[in-house]
Amino acid sequence: MPVTMEARAFWLLLAVLALGSSGLAEEYVGLSENQCKVPPKERVDCAFPKVTPEQCNNRGCCFDNSIHGVPWCFKPLQEAECTF
Repeated sequence: MPVTMEARAFWLLLAVLALGSSGLAEEYVGLSENQCKVPPKERVDCAFPKVTPEQCNNRGCCFDNSIHGVPWCFKPLQEAECTF
């Protein structure tokens, strides 16, 4: 049975999505690690309660759940430091 072009495209897309979603939770999508070194007391909340690392990163924010009592999903340094 011949494989159609649509079927090949579907399987390729599926493979790309599977590989892309297998990253580490600590990975910062589109951000440098330094941008996410915000002191805990200076973190500006960037999401909703129980946000996942992937949802947080998709918003362009940093995720770090190692410190309790502060936002785990927070704006990176260039966004948190507002100058008026």
